[in-house]
Amino acid sequence: MTLLKRRALMGAIASSPFWLQDAWAQAQDLRISHQFPGGSIDEGDFRDRLSRTFAAAVEKRTRGSLRLSVHPNCSLMKSELQVGALRKGELDLALMPLSYAGQEVPEAQIGLLPGLVNSYQQAYAWKNAEIGRELQRAMFDKGIVIVSWIWLAGGAVSRGKPVLSPSDVNGMRMRGGSREMDLLLTAAGANIVEMPSNALYGALQGGTIDGAMISSSSLISFRLENVSSVLSIGTGRAFWYMFEPLMMSRVAFERLSKDQQAAIMAAGADMEAFARLFSELDDSVVGHVYKRAGVKVIDLTDTHIQKWQDLARSTCWEDFKGKSPACAKLLKLAQKVA
Repeated sequence: MTLLKRRALMGAIASSPFWLQDAWAQAQDLRISHQFPGGSIDEGDFRDRLSRTFAAAVEKRTRGSLRLSVHPNCSLMKSELQVGALRKGELDLALMPLSYAGQEVPEAQIGLLPGLVNSYQQAYAWKNAEIGRELQRAMFDKGIVIVSWIWLAGGAVSRGKPVLSPSDVNGMRMRGGSREMDLLLTAAGANIVEMPSNALYGALQGGTIDGAMISSSSLISFRLENVSSVLSIGTGRAFWYMFEPLMMSRVAFERLSKDQQAAIMAAGADMEAFARLFSELDDSVVGHVYKRAGVKVIDLTDTHIQKWQDLARSTCWEDFKGKSPACAKLLKLAQKVA
């Protein structure tokens, strides 16, 4: 660039509106990581689409001072590394089950505590209830900002016999997805094999596991109908709901201006209706997807669900409550949300 051109450019910046100068000075690139299959803003797993829609909304709200890129399918880092990276500020944002943070933040295990949440209405009521404020504070204290509240329901997929009641998993090699779910399955006689959801296809195909607890959205996106023989779901109901939020590193968040922080949180809140719509849609179509592939689909009854809930209260609820006074308080507050 010639000296005359450089001077002309600097003059243009100096005479530009103050908001443009501020955006130019603070323009940042942020990365969103997740473990789900990639697609586009219009097609594919709704969690990938949500991430891309959120990115576009933030860029628009900040007039380009924040530029966000989406990295699906663990292309940026392995799913188990995301929590530590968020807390250290090495990763900006991630969309993943909150329970993945359980080893570093015990309170996070409440995000997949079987039998605690029984409907989407109850799940989404957490955000504005005392349980939501306490959970957000606990995560913030550990270096993570909850940006968008996303909930998913799920069921069980297996290679052999159906998983309907706790007694059905006795002797099976099962993937639960959280410490508390694993405790529930262990109490029912299962042998636990730990792995992220994006590893389930190969594990079921190769016989490493006999079955898994997994959300409707992941059942569809990971195409597990090709490696399963039975799907157990509760159409319109389930005995477990998973909190799978879009989260941001507190380190990265606090580097932003107040206006940029507000844009992040506003865009995150806007995504919650999107998430609920498409998670419920996945619940309604997953059975049809699996039946079309020749998989036997069985609906859980209220009796099945009650058996899981009863076992959960005496096992994983007690374990979670005993971790710390903070965990006991969260469980008590969660039970107040009807």
